[in-house]
Amino acid sequence: MEIQAATDQASIAGAKLVIEDRQLIDITLASDAHGAFVWGVLDRLLDEPCLSFRTITASGFGGMEAAVLAYGLALGGRRGARTALTNFWRRVSHASMSAVATGNPLRSILEQSIDIAELRKNSCRLKLNILASNARTDSVTIFTGDQLSIDAILAGATVPFLFPAVEIDGDPYWGEGEFSALPPVQPIEGGHWLIVTGKPSGCMTPCAAHHLATNAMNWASVHTIFDSHHRTSAALFTRPWTDWGELTDMRDRGRQRAEDWLLADHPPSNESSVVDSKNRYV
Repeated sequence: MEIQAATDQASIAGAKLVIEDRQLIDITLASDAHGAFVWGVLDRLLDEPCLSFRTITASGFGGMEAAVLAYGLALGGRRGARTALTNFWRRVSHASMSAVATGNPLRSILEQSIDIAELRKNSCRLKLNILASNARTDSVTIFTGDQLSIDAILAGATVPFLFPAVEIDGDPYWGEGEFSALPPVQPIEGGHWLIVTGKPSGCMTPCAAHHLATNAMNWASVHTIFDSHHRTSAALFTRPWTDWGELTDMRDRGRQRAEDWLLADHPPSNESSVVDSKNRYV
């Protein structure tokens, strides 16, 4: 399927990016960011050959997008990833029209969008981490490598109490959206840690904000992109339909926020913190 993403190539070519060549980037997708907004952010980042994706950690619906991104990169590079994300969202739009009649269609969409065996390979260029919470104990599990499965990704995308938990190895799991549950990220020299969320950092709980600030202390660059028109992605399949035009509007907003980040002057970590407004893009 031809990629439908709205990309102004002339604008991109004429912009002077602050991000330097061959920059590594680690991405965290919080569960409260609307999925189509996340799509736009990822779509814009994929335009930049100077960015090299290292890891992507995701909770909530973002875990499905992260899996699709990793799968597309593995099979077809950046073009493959953008195509895979576009196809995934077309399936979401089509399936949501009959969600009332068919129940939760996420498993079918995911099985059509990825081959889990590709994501388990050591050769997979993007390391994928999926967060899910044990529904009995509230402990958070990070599924990665050989632990990745369709069930694990679905569990991370399952809204607690709204949908039944997903059973994995005899334990029930569902989505985990707390920033405080994010695993430590090892700093990379000259790299960037980009957090995509639905809320400004000032709206985080004190515990979550402290966790992120502590995790970011040794980082060269930590940044937060959030959607100023915050709406949780949990609503995708509780509504009777999801219009393709509405989804692409959200995608374009995400692309613009990512563009703002790419063109911004990124201060070093000793001048700003992840909970400081200097590094936030709305």
